Amino acid sequence: MKTSQYIAIGKIDEFMVRIGRVVVIENEEIAVFRTSDGRFFALENKNPHPKGGPLAEGIVSGHYLYDPLYDWRIDLETGNVQEPDSGKVQTYTIRLEDDIVQIAL
Repeated sequence: MKTSQYIAIGKIDEFMVRIGRVVVIENEEIAVFRTSDGRFFALENKNPHPKGGPLAEGIVSGHYLYDPLYDWRIDLETGNVQEPDSGKVQTYTIRLEDDIVQIAL
């Protein structure tokens, strides 16, 4: 059974609600989002659209990320692009320890 290694990426109050923040871990850009209900989500910061682009600049509503450039909606929990479009973004597990946000690799 594989166990995840968690890396601290900042304090809870360093992450604005509904605003993406990019963290770089091992040369990978990861977009971290804090939703209005206080949950955290992390996605690879690469749009699965054929033309690509960063996801951290998207608009968070509920547990979805809206990309205004391509009019795509991505589920923050699963990384799945919602119909009628299709695609998937890599997701990362987040946990909170006291007031520290940690991400699993």
